[in-house]
Amino acid sequence: MTIGFRKIAFRAAATGLLVSCLTLLSGCWNSKDIQNMAYVTAIGLDYADGHYTTYVQVLNFMNIARSEGVQIGKKVPIWIGKGEGETIVGSLDALYATSQLRLFWGHVKTVVVTEGLMRQGLVEAYNALNRYREIRYNVLVYGTKERMTDIFTQKSLLNMSPLDSLMYSPQDTYAQHSFIAPIQGHKAIAWMNEPAQPLMIPSLSITKNVWNEDEKHVPMFKISGAYFFNDKRLSGWLSDNELKGVRWAQHDLEKAFIQIPEKGSPVAMVELEKPIYSIRPVTTGSKVQYDVKVRVRGKLSELIKEASIQKLEQMSEETIKEQIQVTYLNGLRANCDVFKLREQLYRNHPQTWKRLKNQPLDEQSLRHIRVSVSIVNTGKYKGRAG
Repeated sequence: MTIGFRKIAFRAAATGLLVSCLTLLSGCWNSKDIQNMAYVTAIGLDYADGHYTTYVQVLNFMNIARSEGVQIGKKVPIWIGKGEGETIVGSLDALYATSQLRLFWGHVKTVVVTEGLMRQGLVEAYNALNRYREIRYNVLVYGTKERMTDIFTQKSLLNMSPLDSLMYSPQDTYAQHSFIAPIQGHKAIAWMNEPAQPLMIPSLSITKNVWNEDEKHVPMFKISGAYFFNDKRLSGWLSDNELKGVRWAQHDLEKAFIQIPEKGSPVAMVELEKPIYSIRPVTTGSKVQYDVKVRVRGKLSELIKEASIQKLEQMSEETIKEQIQVTYLNGLRANCDVFKLREQLYRNHPQTWKRLKNQPLDEQSLRHIRVSVSIVNTGKYKGRAG
């Protein structure tokens, strides 16, 4: 009995000592308080004179979190870091020396690259970033002609969080003004690695004369065009005005307005959505041509001059057809396969593709453009059928 009692007492004492020791240990040895880290939300990449320059935008989430203690409309400070090096990782490493806080990359949402970087090699740059485990695959990618510091200091409407701007949330703008679709990094690299898949990256710019805060002009982001890549290399840039026809090749287009006719005195404004777009390669001997077909429906948004629904549909079809034709010719001048015509040959006729893959596109390559428009809604007013 005495020996058994001593064993129980010893075990109890040992257990108590172990519990006391555990209370002195922290839950996670390498844990870091969230307020003691710098959260990188955007990365900017530039290349000039043989070296890389990396910019990072750092936001304090305590200032931008939507909570009762945060005043909506209060200006949010933005911190920008800049590092230089002979490689991308080297330029990022230069930031660590002066960051003061640990940089956390898990919240990167956007990568912005300059024309110099795109000419040097976009694939190599993205691979360097994507190799790091904290950076996600679905970051948004933009090209720009602007100074990177101007891009990263840009504010949002109503002085809301920069995360509510077009650079971070392009879907909000695309939903009401569908033009050039945003693209994520993993899709950009996947398309760039395809032999016949041209890549289109939105061009991010700043417009200064559209919005005012009281009497003061306030700059705002705008998608001003797109960069195109062929065989992993930058082939050209086209403005948004030169790319009007590219909208009708986007199956997820949510809302696009056209004026009919496009030139001259306007008759009406029509809102169109969800086009059904298809391409059919036609091979004749050693020549390949392409037939494009677009079917789209929408609603009458504004009627300026009296016209029947059938007439408005016909005029809409003519306008869309002209936009596709002009955009295609603009793409030829910039060495850009804007409508991805050759991809259809590669996907559906691989033997013909192998035989004719080196044949360039020309003005006769786009053989027929067929457009069908159905106006299914005239708003609160009835349209005239005949």
